[in-house]
Amino acid sequence: MLDNYYIYILNHYKKRLGKRSLTIALLYINILELSILLALGAFFRAFTLQMKITSISSTKFWILFGLVSVFIMFKNWMRYNGKKRNILNAKHRSKTPSFYLLWLLPIGFITLALVFLQVLT
Repeated sequence: MLDNYYIYILNHYKKRLGKRSLTIALLYINILELSILLALGAFFRAFTLQMKITSISSTKFWILFGLVSVFIMFKNWMRYNGKKRNILNAKHRSKTPSFYLLWLLPIGFITLALVFLQVLT
């Protein structure tokens, strides 16, 4: 599913920006995946605190989030560079969601994460 979003963003910007569209599409997919990770992490952290389950400290949570974020960025850089991108572009369907909706997804996940993080304070 995220592959389709990457290809759609790439093709949308390729018309206007050429090679810079690769950087924008990679930035988009990184922001989307990291916002999903942040929302899930904040949810589970808030859930464990509300259920009074022993969990990791806040400092360890942010360190773990940082390490996983670096791993996700490296994974995306390796995955969407070269042959995989060409294969995905060939398999791309023409029916895709709204361009503006795709940019609202990371904003929505970040907002959701901020709501969950408010529970932690």
